[in-house]
Amino acid sequence: MLCCAMRSESFAARLGGSEPLYGGWATIPDVLAVRALAAAGLDYVVIDLQHGAATEHDLPALTTAIAAAGAAPVARVRHAHPADIGRALDLGCAGAIVPNIESAEQARAAVGACHYPPRGYRSGGGALAGAEPFCVIMVESAAAMADLEAILAVPGVDGIYVGPRDLSYSLGCALDPADPVLRPALERIWEACGAAGKPVGVHATDGATARLYRENGCRLINVTSDVLAVGRYTATELAAARA
Repeated sequence: MLCCAMRSESFAARLGGSEPLYGGWATIPDVLAVRALAAAGLDYVVIDLQHGAATEHDLPALTTAIAAAGAAPVARVRHAHPADIGRALDLGCAGAIVPNIESAEQARAAVGACHYPPRGYRSGGGALAGAEPFCVIMVESAAAMADLEAILAVPGVDGIYVGPRDLSYSLGCALDPADPVLRPALERIWEACGAAGKPVGVHATDGATARLYRENGCRLINVTSDVLAVGRYTATELAAARA
């Protein structure tokens, strides 16, 4: 438990620094799969509880495997609900990426769910709970963008993570970093985070797109997901074998 706490503190401190942090997205609830992602040299591995196959039952084994391989286990929780957030932290996640946030009021509630009193209203007693967690808010709708500066001003919001697919749905544009509607929206988010002194990430699923985002100031940089990594590697090697 001490080891996990030290890792959590280290990653939270790095989140507040200036270096880019590279992550992977885990949708397969398998200890070997998440350990392989973490052991590749990533700074963090996100267990996707919103769209992946993992449930709370899987978290103790997954978070332990990720931490043992040298990365920080992070949860993308199912919803901005205190029960979803608190359970993920209780079961070993170093922090939470919280979706479905569209206002500063909702962001304040999410932050409160991450922290014990007097800072928040999280209940104590988590068996695998580590150090003070971090709370990263997802911006993935036009409504969230309209309240962006107020969300960033909420104490305890440690960063912003953009969901470009849902944001493109909300804005009615293509899922393309160069799209004439999506690109200005991304730039506005990056500028607002820079002005607030808080890190920003945008979800990417390949290294080239991740590098593009890093060159534009993003610091939480997803580089792959487990399912895509397996599929792409297999397709590449199969093509080489057939050539």
